[in-house]
Amino acid sequence: MENSYRFFENRDCKYFPCHQGLTDFNCLFCYCPLYAMEHCPGKHEYIEVNGRRVKSCMDCTFPHKPENYDKIMRILGGK
Repeated sequence: MENSYRFFENRDCKYFPCHQGLTDFNCLFCYCPLYAMEHCPGKHEYIEVNGRRVKSCMDCTFPHKPENYDKIMRILGGK
């Protein structure tokens, strides 16, 4: 895919790819804007770290799939 306002792939990032298994990897939402949602549409789990419940998105590729851009924008926009 070509970099645009909907897609950005940063192969120079020292963490690229932060998740495995995607051909087109969208880095636009590197920090997921849905992280604060308890019931986001991605694949997450809650783990215990130092006695605290923490959301782990290690197995989630939802924000990195180019086809999910519109879904994320709808969720953020409330539409």
